[in-house]
Amino acid sequence: MLAAVLFGASAPVAKLLLPRTGPLMLAGLLYLGAGTALSIYRVLSKKSRDTSRHAGLTRADLPLLAGIVVMGGAVGPVLMLAGLQRVSAVTGSLLLNLEAIFTMLIAVLLFREHLGRFEAAASLVIVLAAALLGHRPHELRAEWLGVGAIAAACLSWGLDNNLTQRLSLRDPTAIARVKTIGAGSCTFLLALAMGQGLPSIGYVLAALVIGGLSYGLSIVLDIYALRYLGAAREAGFFAVAPFAGALLAIPLLGQLPSPVDYGAAALMLLGVILLLSARHGHRHKHEDFVHDHEHVHDEHHQHRHEGLITEPHSHAHRHEPIEHEHPHVSDLHHRHYHQAIKPAKRR
Repeated sequence: MLAAVLFGASAPVAKLLLPRTGPLMLAGLLYLGAGTALSIYRVLSKKSRDTSRHAGLTRADLPLLAGIVVMGGAVGPVLMLAGLQRVSAVTGSLLLNLEAIFTMLIAVLLFREHLGRFEAAASLVIVLAAALLGHRPHELRAEWLGVGAIAAACLSWGLDNNLTQRLSLRDPTAIARVKTIGAGSCTFLLALAMGQGLPSIGYVLAALVIGGLSYGLSIVLDIYALRYLGAAREAGFFAVAPFAGALLAIPLLGQLPSPVDYGAAALMLLGVILLLSARHGHRHKHEDFVHDHEHVHDEHHQHRHEGLITEPHSHAHRHEPIEHEHPHVSDLHHRHYHQAIKPAKRR
């Protein structure tokens, strides 16, 4: 939720900066600001933090990292820019809600996440509320080519979210640093290629600072959310981001909410409450496998160590086969198939 609030708050602030440059240049500066902030954090915290706590990135992670940077940092922004040139701003804002839907569909259909009917309904309520926040019937304008381009951009970001979730057991700060520097470089160079000039130093510094908070910290928190919730549930919670932007726009831009906005806020609150109240638990089996990630010695992690240990810590460890029952979500430890239980036939 905090990741969504930070990211959503960047929208009205960015709107104040947009008149001085193009949207692609601003996006590049925001991402580079995030990458710079995370790099500074890494240097300052390198000596003080316990490096054994987080699992570091490896060469085996390069294909996923490349997919994240290409789909999230290059393909998505290009398609979005192409689409926004052919539709109205309101239409584009409404279409961008497809990212949450695509994220859920990819998570469930391709990556074996489970999303119950109650949770799916709650998530769709939040997405619907986000769409209502930007609904202005008199400002709608759409061309099918533009609609298709924005939908394809949302599809690429949905894939980016799911690929990030596959890496979420690694150090979130390291993942976010690669993602923001890669995405920022792609969009910044693309903006220069399209003739969008570099703004003044003061403008650049402002964009970098905003990017450090609204993108850098937000992405790190979001990776933790992907780790603990799975991509499908994360998409539902992250869909509240437009609401945070709408709230900040009231004092910052002087935009007063309409009755539709109040209704959308109530609907979004209902969706969040429903999603938070959802519980899923049943008897399930964990297969034998080995991986490396930050953990503590709980029911899922029963292995021996030599000498003293501190928790949490990270190292390659084996999960022994276990079958038990407890409430859980579709994180990377719980990717099992769900079958509907049919009542026994009477004889």
